[in-house]
Amino acid sequence: MRAALFFTTMVVVAAPAAAQNRDRQITPYIELGQVLTADLNSGDTLTYTTVAAGIDAQVQTQRVQVQASYRYERRIPYDNRLVDLDVHNALARASVQVAKPLTLEAGALATRTRADIRGQAPALLAGNVSNISQLFAIYTGATATTNLGPVGITGLYRYGYTKVEAPDIRTNLPNQPVLDLFDDSHSHLAQANVNVPPATLIPVIGVNLSGGWARDDARQLAQRYDGKYGRFDVLWPVTRTLALTAGVGYENIQISQRDALRDAVGQPILDGSGRFQTDPNSARRIAYNFDGIYYDAGVIWRPSPRTQLEVHAGERYGTFSAVGSFSWQANKNVAVRVTGYDGIQTFGRQLQGALVNTPAQFTTPANPFGQDFNGCVFGGAGGAAGNCLNGALQSATAAAFRSRGVDAVVSYNRGRWQFGVGAGYANRQFVAPNGGTGFTLSGVEDESVYLQAYVQRQLDSNTTVDASVFANYFKSGIVNAPGVYGFGATGSIQRRFGRLGVVGALGIFNTGQNGLGSATVLQALIGARYNF
Repeated sequence: MRAALFFTTMVVVAAPAAAQNRDRQITPYIELGQVLTADLNSGDTLTYTTVAAGIDAQVQTQRVQVQASYRYERRIPYDNRLVDLDVHNALARASVQVAKPLTLEAGALATRTRADIRGQAPALLAGNVSNISQLFAIYTGATATTNLGPVGITGLYRYGYTKVEAPDIRTNLPNQPVLDLFDDSHSHLAQANVNVPPATLIPVIGVNLSGGWARDDARQLAQRYDGKYGRFDVLWPVTRTLALTAGVGYENIQISQRDALRDAVGQPILDGSGRFQTDPNSARRIAYNFDGIYYDAGVIWRPSPRTQLEVHAGERYGTFSAVGSFSWQANKNVAVRVTGYDGIQTFGRQLQGALVNTPAQFTTPANPFGQDFNGCVFGGAGGAAGNCLNGALQSATAAAFRSRGVDAVVSYNRGRWQFGVGAGYANRQFVAPNGGTGFTLSGVEDESVYLQAYVQRQLDSNTTVDASVFANYFKSGIVNAPGVYGFGATGSIQRRFGRLGVVGALGIFNTGQNGLGSATVLQALIGARYNF
């Protein structure tokens, strides 16, 4: 049912493509493959057949930007040892300018994410892998922009839905508390903005007045995020390319939830999927509450239309806070993006924000073992650099948190070459109710570091080779929780014979937990794909 809903959403996202007669590419396909995965430590091997169907679609016009890539894979084992039989991988982004003041946008994501920050971190998701959950996310929204004389007015509304299935093989750590599993959430965001450019109605400076409301309702423990804000900013151009800015605002954020149902000794009672059950008789308890003033000051540097640096620092949530961004479109082939962020988040809200910031033109993953969109997504030729989803997907936590970190992405597309590098650091400090019985995540921090790179070369009109490397490290702040690492590499060659293509690929990765050993896994794939 959920897969059918997601596929329907993908069709809706790509629907503008059907109305276009130019700059359109739509390629449905089917695939057949044979996979071998071998644990080099234990000597255990597993082979299975994959049958997949998918579609790649792209439309680029003056008013429409649409790209969608969807792949469903069914894994057919030769015995009963294979657990993960159905896999969905997809990314779709659409932006449609309906009329001059109104733009509609939508996006969808299907991938797999880690369920527990303390569990293993497999990178090549072939064969039986633990601590991995199937995820679906969609969003849609509208932005209206108009002018009243020199005054610019913008309004935005966005709705998002996030669903994470329970992992087939769950993390089992001795002497560690059981953590809840995220289920699903509905998100709403409404914003309004009034902007007066410098030296128009007011001498020298420009002013900006903005306000917004955000709501996220999660099924787990009836968690609710409700946030409202309003702020006033001034902009002072110092030179033609440099400006100073400062702002002050009022913000009210409250996160609440109900208690978990517990047994006679105070342990949470789990349902059939391993999730906490909500106590229907518990009162709503506050996990986080901020009600007050925040402020910041910063600098904006824009030496050219293709280069911009913006940094803000001040006080927010009662402590020091800094955010910033740098973007550089060197030319139509090279793009760079660096982003620093800080905010109170839930898993659904953070993932929706990461999906929104994914470019409408992107390159499909070079990794032939599933083509998962669970790391950095690189921009396509002539587009933005891309965005990393790693920070949002480090684990599908059911608790709310303060999220801070930095991401950097570089993409290169020229002629027969494609190249991309992404790296980042993410930190989450959890907020949860104190008191009561049992373990609480309140004040606990987890963090992750990640690196990803790929290169692709088209040898001739029918032959393509690619290679990728990746590495990550995860650390939970829960007492005695092990650090988790994973790294590896893949390589493949593809050859087309008209509509038929063949592929051969090799991959190797190592994953482990500090003090609990590691595993090195070799994977091989041979397959064929037919494009309709």
